[in-house]
Amino acid sequence: MIDQVRPRDLDAWLAGHPGAIVLDVRELPELRAASVQPQGFELVAIPMNEVPARLAALDPDRPVACLCHHGARSMRVAMFLAQNGFGTVANIAGGIDAWSQERDPAVPRY
Repeated sequence: MIDQVRPRDLDAWLAGHPGAIVLDVRELPELRAASVQPQGFELVAIPMNEVPARLAALDPDRPVACLCHHGARSMRVAMFLAQNGFGTVANIAGGIDAWSQERDPAVPRY
């Protein structure tokens, strides 16, 4: 099962999943437009289309919360990870757009 976690609830999800990472699957121009500042978590950026080729760079034993612009791409990546042996996977519902509204208004919306 893939958890759906709102940005405002991410800290609680991370606290319940020690060692978790946030996987940002947006493209480089999107990262330049708006980025998350990791606070109490590790942030890894791998564009969605590169995840299959770089899967070995991720530890399937570590919980992963996936992030994109609105939550659709990150959900696809979360499903892919779950299908490839990742035990604890979440989708950050609403993506970085919701992040800006719920967590950090300094993150630009695009």
